[in-house]
Amino acid sequence: MRFAHLSLVTLLYLTTTVTAADTNSLRALRAPKPVHVEEARLRSHIKFLAHERLVGRRGKGSREAAEYLKKQFAAYGLEPLFDGDFFQEVPGSPKFSIPGGRNVGAMLRGSDPDLKNEYIVIGAHYDHLGKRGDAIFHGADDNASGTAMLLETARVLSQSPVKLKRSVMFVGFDLEERLLWGSRWFVAHPPVPQEQMKCLLVADMIGRSLAGLDLNTVFVMGSEHSPQLISALDAAESSEELHIARLGIDLIGTRSDYGPFWNEEIPFLFFSSGEHPDYHKPTDTADKIRYRQVSMVTDLVRQLTTTLASADETPTWTNDVTPSVEEVKAVRTIATRLLENQPPGNPLGTSQLLLLGHIKAETAKILNRGEMTSGERTWLIRVSQLLLFSVL
Repeated sequence: MRFAHLSLVTLLYLTTTVTAADTNSLRALRAPKPVHVEEARLRSHIKFLAHERLVGRRGKGSREAAEYLKKQFAAYGLEPLFDGDFFQEVPGSPKFSIPGGRNVGAMLRGSDPDLKNEYIVIGAHYDHLGKRGDAIFHGADDNASGTAMLLETARVLSQSPVKLKRSVMFVGFDLEERLLWGSRWFVAHPPVPQEQMKCLLVADMIGRSLAGLDLNTVFVMGSEHSPQLISALDAAESSEELHIARLGIDLIGTRSDYGPFWNEEIPFLFFSSGEHPDYHKPTDTADKIRYRQVSMVTDLVRQLTTTLASADETPTWTNDVTPSVEEVKAVRTIATRLLENQPPGNPLGTSQLLLLGHIKAETAKILNRGEMTSGERTWLIRVSQLLLFSVL
């Protein structure tokens, strides 16, 4: 034998040494690989949904978009959400001239025998404005960007080696552009008892920048109603490329599919980069999307979902909102940027400039003091709404 001249002790030593040296490499080979958000997949989803073939995702185009969502969910191995069906038919309303539609939903079953009956909901509306005359309203940002987030988060979580304790619902809402009709129907006719839906994470327009400004910001709203959501946001990994600006939801009111959940006091976070010059215009096209930004927001939603789905406690609702200077920072940043770089093609008038100057001066006082009173928050709500409707 090759090692005949070696002693048995020497052979045992060599064998032990080799085994120890290779252990880490073997573990690395066997360790499950993490699944990451892929920008190319987000780009593909947005380009498909915003293509002229879908004619603005209304009517026949909306049905084709719904089938696309169903196909993706099925490919990820997710369970149908609605009694064995991926579709929840939504009756129309002749009174409000709203046609029928369909929500699209899937579920990732939790791993914990008890907690799997608690649900984190991830949502986005997939419909848009359709075609008016010869103009197609592509809706790349509104809301193909949020729908792409929904699909990519579903893929990453379903393929991840990390198993979540709670279950996760993935829901594409229809008829958001028609009085939030799809999400209203979903909340009124949930696939599980309403009290089992512990939290909603919903995105609408996450691929551009507020007023066309170079902000690199996603606004996150709703955390003020749940201490656990504040903690989850605090624990999320930050990025120098993306600024997370927290705002109270009452600063903007009901403007997307979180509205019906808000009415039922179901904790939620709403993600949006804000309205831009192409909002609700045919020029909201896929070539203008900030894909890197959509990728980072998607990863933020993934992180938060992972945290909330395996946390010791679920988010609870409170109406006792504590004033936060984070809101002041966000509003001041917007006012300052607008003063420094007015919206392209839409110069501000004297009254608008005075409003921005007033906001900048008053927010500076609050930030210098380091705290905000309840009265100052009431003022912040009022001027934010003025800013939204008279400037933005």
